[in-house]
Amino acid sequence: MKPTIAIADNPSPTTAVRWALISLSLSMLLSSLGTSIANVGLPTLAQVFDATFQQVQWVVIAYLLAITTLIVSVGRLGDLLGRRRLLLGGIGVFTLASALCGLAPTLGLLIGARALQGLGAAIMMALTMAFVGETVAKDKTGSAMGLLGTMSAIGTAMGPSLGGLMIDGLGWRAIFFVSVPLGLLTWLLAHRHLPADRQKPANGRTRFDAWGTLVLALTLAAYALAMTLGRGDFGSLNIGLLLTAVFGGGLFVFVERRVASPLIRLAMFRDPLLCGSLAMSTLVATVMMATLVVGPFYLAQGLGLNAVVVGLVLAAGPCVAAFTGVPAGRLADCFGAQRMTVAGLMAMAVGCLTLSMLPQAYGISGYVAPMVVITLGYAVFQTANNTTVMTDVAPDQRGVISGMLNLSRNLGLITGASALGAVFAWAAGITNAQPEAVAHGMRVTFAVALGLIVVALVVALISRTRNPL
Repeated sequence: MKPTIAIADNPSPTTAVRWALISLSLSMLLSSLGTSIANVGLPTLAQVFDATFQQVQWVVIAYLLAITTLIVSVGRLGDLLGRRRLLLGGIGVFTLASALCGLAPTLGLLIGARALQGLGAAIMMALTMAFVGETVAKDKTGSAMGLLGTMSAIGTAMGPSLGGLMIDGLGWRAIFFVSVPLGLLTWLLAHRHLPADRQKPANGRTRFDAWGTLVLALTLAAYALAMTLGRGDFGSLNIGLLLTAVFGGGLFVFVERRVASPLIRLAMFRDPLLCGSLAMSTLVATVMMATLVVGPFYLAQGLGLNAVVVGLVLAAGPCVAAFTGVPAGRLADCFGAQRMTVAGLMAMAVGCLTLSMLPQAYGISGYVAPMVVITLGYAVFQTANNTTVMTDVAPDQRGVISGMLNLSRNLGLITGASALGAVFAWAAGITNAQPEAVAHGMRVTFAVALGLIVVALVVALISRTRNPL
């Protein structure tokens, strides 16, 4: 226990703190790499297993679905059982599942292993941010959050390129096997350097909310499937799943009001700062997903670029985020997280406005420049928003709050892929789109995205008024 207190209370960057942050950073890198590296392998998997795209896309969906449905629950479980032991277990599960993915003889077993890998990733994503409060001083929280954001961006950026190289040289199994040695290294560093758990294991008075966990998981699964199934065709199945999610949300509130130890304390939603941060996170993630959905179509069909050039241009955003995260964290520490949240949103608004007015004649530079501004704004916003929420969280709630932050982001990504993807398809007439139509579709999509950022700005300003610095 004593080393833990020394690490948390010592404002100077000690060796122990550095190694602890390295282990947390690698955990974040692993989970983001698991998200992005599999996408590039879908065409190869379709050939290897003689499957349709709709079948192999479950390799990606199973991973994201496991994260989305479980991330809040595993965060709360960490609060009750101890975050260190659960994080070590999550890294172990992720590493084992990565090996199982690489060894999978059938598509069905691969999808099952990816779901197990998603469970490990959910644990790592929920608990890495929760651990920041136990490893660094309060006035360094922003820098630590920026480092985690940087590692997430690096994992996202390197996934497609690394995956492509490994498939070309070693085969599709290598894109999963590569996470095994990295996972073992992460586990060893975390076991050696993460501070011991302060919280006591759950007793009879504080129990894990199994019913709330089940209802929330099914509700989130219904929503995620409603937004992802159908490949843009929102049919009766999607509507049924969406209605199921609405019913599940009401049932979850009903259950949480009646259990002694709820998964999520509903009273937390009376805090305008927390509610505002979660809402902004969802809105911003929705917009960022639009850049991933619309960007490839615009670059390929609007500007006529080949696949290699499209990949290089799309890598610009994650690369900018990778170099921005740590400086953004230091700015949050120096000038205040709430101020930097507003600054990040304003930069994103400028970038969306530029893209919404972008004439096709400006070419690659006309796309990259606004995207750099949007990505810079996003890196500043995400770091500052996470810092605002996690700085003053009670120790016994860090896991569940971190899980809720990650969940809000995931829900935004899912919603952005479906909703703003549909806006783009409608505006561009994507089934038979000419370059001018694709450019028009992008302008309309980012006009809508601008509206979402303006809403987030209003929320940020109201939250700042109610919680002055």
